Amino acid sequence: MYIHDRINHTVPVFEVSETLKDVIAFFEDTTYSHVAVTENGIYLGLLSENDLACFEPEKKIEDFRYEMEHFFVKKETFWLDVLEMFSRNEANLLPILDNDQLVLGYYSLDDIVDLFIDTPFFKEPGSIIVVSTGVKDYSFSEMAQIVESNNARLLGAFITNAENDMVQITLKIGTQNMNEVAQTFRRYNYIIDFGNSDDQFLEDLKQRSDYLEKYLNV
Repeated sequence: MYIHDRINHTVPVFEVSETLKDVIAFFEDTTYSHVAVTENGIYLGLLSENDLACFEPEKKIEDFRYEMEHFFVKKETFWLDVLEMFSRNEANLLPILDNDQLVLGYYSLDDIVDLFIDTPFFKEPGSIIVVSTGVKDYSFSEMAQIVESNNARLLGAFITNAENDMVQITLKIGTQNMNEVAQTFRRYNYIIDFGNSDDQFLEDLKQRSDYLEKYLNV
């Protein structure tokens, strides 16, 4: 996915010798989480909107030199790594540096997410299924085989959670019959966390539960 055309050149970069007056105005007028600071044009770090209450207009940015955060991406950084950087730092604005540590511009989280939503994973018609298995057991090639063995197309898959030795994978599948796909995943010992409402296994389970409850209440 090409993201270079989403570089934002309009968001300001502040010099460490400036006062905090314009930084305060920037955070009050926008919803951005961070803004870049340079020293003699070279990237120094980021001021955070979380520190806004501590900023005083007459003080210099220099006074907060040691409070700055220091994450950034390069122009050649892959878009998935850009998303990870957003998430890891709880940011919605990332400075982009060249090899000389000059700030080329910024990536905005909204712009990158919009690009992601515009991919076939979201735009192609299909169904979503979320499966879980042991962190040492999952295999994307196996999951693709499961999907394709049911005459379906795998439109995309990514890990959405990993904790306590379990991993959760979200898959987008092009098929009209998710029931067969879900049943095959279960035969391969995957747990179905979410699937289409036509999942016959869940329907059968509900019917058996209703029958048992009626029987016990006779």
